Amino acid sequence: MKKLIALLLALVMVFALCACGSSGKQDNITIRIGHSDTTSNLIHISLEHFAKAVNERTNGRVTIEIYAAEQLGSNKEMIEMVKMGSLDAMMLPSGQQADFCPKFKALSLPFLFSDYEHVYRVLDGEIGQELLEGLEENNLIQLAYWENGLRQFTNSRRPIEKPEDLVGLKFRTPEDKMTMAIFAAYGASASPFAFSELYLALQQGTFDGQENPVANIYANNFQDVQKYLTMVNYQYQPKDMIFSLSTWNKLPADVQQVLLEAAKEFGAEHRKAIVDSEAQMLAELEAAGMKIGYPDTAPFIEQAQSVYTDFYAENPWAEDLVARINGLK
Repeated sequence: MKKLIALLLALVMVFALCACGSSGKQDNITIRIGHSDTTSNLIHISLEHFAKAVNERTNGRVTIEIYAAEQLGSNKEMIEMVKMGSLDAMMLPSGQQADFCPKFKALSLPFLFSDYEHVYRVLDGEIGQELLEGLEENNLIQLAYWENGLRQFTNSRRPIEKPEDLVGLKFRTPEDKMTMAIFAAYGASASPFAFSELYLALQQGTFDGQENPVANIYANNFQDVQKYLTMVNYQYQPKDMIFSLSTWNKLPADVQQVLLEAAKEFGAEHRKAIVDSEAQMLAELEAAGMKIGYPDTAPFIEQAQSVYTDFYAENPWAEDLVARINGLK
């Protein structure tokens, strides 16, 4: 069904682009954007606000259609569609973005960021632009950094109070080599798996646990299938608004400007919503029966240093970049 939807989407885009003519003037533009989260997730809510604002600010010329919850395929499948121009845009997780932007891989290093303010100082400055090198060569353009959040552990087996408690547990992770390397350093087993199917997999015991920001844990009701939440902020990953460069270059300049400004505005809204709602979400997760722990992170940081050693060995530029990121704490 996903493949059929994707094929129909590609055909619709071809006819839409042909209908624009060669004059460059476009009316009744439809832009299709996909993402992997549920419709109750804060990212979807901010995308709805983004779509409404774009429609109003273009006097109804531009309609944004949002395809949630991997309706069009996995993140990996969607980004291939965006590269080919058969999908206009998507919200791209950090792990997949690193496939096109080599320096982006550094963002996923364990315990790299001290807090959200540190994250924003890095991403909204010179380093944030430097990290995007490689997108254009893959027919991609980023409009704005959006949020995914500082990431935590959940599992159904036991409280995680020290790194040794992770040994032998089986975790679902995104398709991200860095994340899998971190779990390997802790002696856990980690495997990528479709996010849209994760709840059922956790319910059936296919995985003992998973890792995600609090907002994703809350939006997907993981408290129903995971007893323990460990707050360690072990990793940060953004989820960014990425357009096909083929689509972008066909849009009128005034529409591009509206999209760019709105992407940044509602990306900032999404960031704020994530930060402001976390305490309330945690309270509700705890009220629903989830056991929330706040262990000392020092042992986790120490044991994850092997990930840095291996990363520096594979990427000669990485140590200097990490030093610059640390310098903004």
